This record gives sequence, C-alpha cells and structure tokens, in this order.
Amino acid sequence: MHPEPTELSTDDADDASLLVDRFLVRVAAGDQQAFSDLYDAVAPRVFGSILRLIIDRSQAEEVAQEVFLELWQSARSFDPNRGRAIGWIMTLAKRRAIDRIRSSQASHDRDLRVGIREFRVEDDVADAAEISIERERVASAMDGLSDVQRQAIALAYDGGFTHAEIAELLGVPIGTVKTRLRDGMIRLRSELGVTT
Repeated sequence: MHPEPTELSTDDADDASLLVDRFLVRVAAGDQQAFSDLYDAVAPRVFGSILRLIIDRSQAEEVAQEVFLELWQSARSFDPNRGRAIGWIMTLAKRRAIDRIRSSQASHDRDLRVGIREFRVEDDVADAAEISIERERVASAMDGLSDVQRQAIALAYDGGFTHAEIAELLGVPIGTVKTRLRDGMIRLRSELGVTT
C-alpha cells in the first residue's frame, strides 16, 4: 500500500525536489539508505501517477515496483545538470505505465486475433466436414436413381441447363425432362430423408 501524496508549499516543494536530487545522486553511488529515503519521498507521487494511467491498482503497484527497480539499476544515468530528479523519475514512471498499457493492449489484440483465427479454422473445418459428409450422402443417394433421372438432375443442377435445353440435348420432349427431374428429386428426398 502506498501513502497518499501531501500538498507542499512552493518553498517546501523546491526543498523536496533538491532533496530528491541528492537522494538520487547517492543512490547512483550504491547507497541503500538513500534509496529507501528516495522511495519514501517519491513513492506516493509515482504510484498516483501510474494509477491514473493504468487504473488497475494491482497492475499499478507492479509498475511502480518496476520503476523503483529501474531507478536502482539506472540511477547513474541521471544527470542533475539536465533537470530535476523528480522530473526524470516521473518521466520514467509515465513511460513504464504506457509500456504496460501498450503491452496489455497488444496482448489483448493478439489473443483476439488468435481467438478469431481459431474460431474461423474450427468453423471452416466443421463446415468442410459437414459439406463432405453431405456430398457423400448425395452421391450415395444419386446412385439409387435411374440412369435417365441421374442424367436429367446432373444437367439441370450441375450443368445449369434449362428444361428446354435438356430436352434438346437429350432429344426428348420437355414434359419427359420435367417428369424425370420430378421423379428423381422425389426419390433423392426419400433417400436423404428430407420431408416436405
């Protein structure tokens, strides 16, 4: 649990900022007590800043721990001539929080893409299996038709020919084509167990 930040006067804030600078310089030299003092001085502000970005308290605590670990490891890279330690620390905290948000979003997006892809693959596999089974059932049912019925159905449904075109191709009256198609479809429905 992190303490809540307190309000400081301008003079107090300047003094606190200088104190944080001194702590960080000592941390860079490996001073563990200075690190503890630095933590006490900036932890509420660091945690509050991270929590405002991340919102989830447990993740904010994890990110704050990462920030302080990085502070311990990279304190030597702080240059007091380029700015205040508190600004450097807060920039580090903000970057870590944004990295966590991006990582979480990327993970969510990746999971979503994988989930959609897996759903589609399973869906495609199921559809392909179902279509294959239906084709086998239809092929088996077609074997139960007479040759002329099978021929008429193949020309009409696979070939896309009209009744008149089939009659012309087979050299039979159009009524004969219609009868063959009707009788063939009735038998197919019966073989496939389709009721109308």
